[in-house]
Amino acid sequence: MQHAPRLSVLLLPLALLAFLLSHAAVADARALPEFTELVRESSPSVVNISTSKTHTSSSSRRGQPRNPFEDFFAPEEGEPEEEGPRARPYESESLGSGVIIEADGYIVTNYHVVEDAAEIVVRLSDRRQFDAEVVGYDRGSDLALLKIDAEDLPVARIGDSTDLEVGSWVLAIGSPFGFEHSATAGIISAKQRSLPRENYVPFLQTDVAINPGNSGGPLYNLDGEVVGINSHIYSRSGGFMGLSFAIPIELAMNVVTQLKDDGKVTRAWLGVLVQEVDRELAESFDMDRAYGALVARVIGDGPGDRAGLEEGDIIVSFDGQEIPTSSALPPMVGRMPVDHEARVELIRQGELQEVTVTLAALPDQSTRQRGQAPLEEERPETADADDRLGITVRELTEEERAELDLEDGVLIEELAEGPASDANLAANDVITMLNQKRVDSLETFNEIVSELPTGRSVPILVHRDGGPRFFALRLSDDE
Repeated sequence: MQHAPRLSVLLLPLALLAFLLSHAAVADARALPEFTELVRESSPSVVNISTSKTHTSSSSRRGQPRNPFEDFFAPEEGEPEEEGPRARPYESESLGSGVIIEADGYIVTNYHVVEDAAEIVVRLSDRRQFDAEVVGYDRGSDLALLKIDAEDLPVARIGDSTDLEVGSWVLAIGSPFGFEHSATAGIISAKQRSLPRENYVPFLQTDVAINPGNSGGPLYNLDGEVVGINSHIYSRSGGFMGLSFAIPIELAMNVVTQLKDDGKVTRAWLGVLVQEVDRELAESFDMDRAYGALVARVIGDGPGDRAGLEEGDIIVSFDGQEIPTSSALPPMVGRMPVDHEARVELIRQGELQEVTVTLAALPDQSTRQRGQAPLEEERPETADADDRLGITVRELTEEERAELDLEDGVLIEELAEGPASDANLAANDVITMLNQKRVDSLETFNEIVSELPTGRSVPILVHRDGGPRFFALRLSDDE
C-alpha cells in the first residue's frame, strides 16, 4: 500500500497530457472549414442539366487514345459501335451541371455539356423541370449561356477568383454520375494553368473530387461565392485522379455579358504564335533565366506584324504585366478590348525594347493551317552544311513554298548523328532562322553555319507539320 501514492503521482501527468492532446485535436478539428451552411445556402442555385444527342456509331471513340485532359462527357463504355456505310444514328443522354446567375432564368454551364444537343432539360433543386434554350456559346472558353422560362429563381453570388491563393479552400456542387447536388471540397493547387488546345483560359487547378456530371457546375470559396466553373479533369481512366480545372468566374461573366449583348464573343488578337522559353533556349538567347513568350511566327498583316514584331523576339511584358511563361500571354491579350494600344516589352538580339501594338479582333478560327506534305516535283540540288550539324539540306521548290506558306528556308533531307539530331531536329523540317538570322537561301544557310560559335547554344527556328518551333542547337567545343 505504501507504493500507491507514487503510482497516483505518475498517473496525474499522463492524464493531464491526454487531456491536453484531446483538446488540441478538438481545436485542430474546429480550425478546419465548415461547409454545412455554405452547401445549404448555395445548393438551390445549382441545377442538373440533361441532354439528348444524336450520334452515328462510326463516331465512337473506342480504340482511340484517351486524351488525359478529358472533359466530363467522354462517351461511356458500352456505347453501340458500327463501322462503314451501314453505321446507324443512335440517341444518347448526358448529364451535367449549371449555375443560375439571374433570377429570370439565365444559367451558365460548359459548352461541351450542350454541344449538338437536340433537347436540353434543366432540373432545379425543388424538382421542377424546364426545357432550356441556348442563348449563345463560346468554344474558345467552353462556356454556354442557357435560358429557361422561369422567374424569382435563387441566384448564385458571384465572387472574384483573383482573391484566391494557392492553398485556399474551395467547394464544388454538381451532379457527378447523376447524383444531384453532391458536394466535394479541396484546395486551389495552382492558378493560371494552361491546358492543351485551351489558349485563352487561365484555369484554376484544384484537387476537388470532380467526375462526369460535375461539368459546368460552380466552384465556391468559403464565403459561398462562385469563383469558377468546373470544366476539365486530368485523367487516364475518365475518372477523378486528383487534378481538376475550373474556368475563372471573371472570364465566365465576361463571356456571358458578350453573349447577352452581342450574341458572340470577341477577343483581342496579337497576331503571333509563341512557344515556351526553356532553359536551353534561354541560354541560346543569352538570357540569365527562362521566362517570357518566344515569338515563333508573326502572322502576315496582323497586329504584331504591323507593329514590327519579329520571329525570335521574346515578349517579357504585356501592358505592364510580366510574362512568366508563354501560356500566360494569350489570356492577357484575349481579355483586352479590340483596338486597345498595348505596350509590349521584348528582348531582341539581346536588347530590351518596347513597341506599341494596336490589338485587333481574333479572326475566324475555322481556317486550319496547311500541313507539310512531301512533293515529288523538281528538287534543287542538296548540300551538306560542312558536316558541322550532321544534316543534308536543300532549298524549297516553288510548289513547296506555296504549300507551306513560306517565303524562304531550307529543308532537311537527311539527318545523321550530330548537333542537329541532338537538338531533336528531324528530316523534312524546314529551317527558316538560325542564330537569329534569316535563312533566305542555301548559300546564306551555309554562311551562318560556318560562323556558328562552339561551346554554347544558339536558337534555330524550324517549321514542322505546318507550325513553327524554336530549338536550342549546340556545337561542342571539340567540334
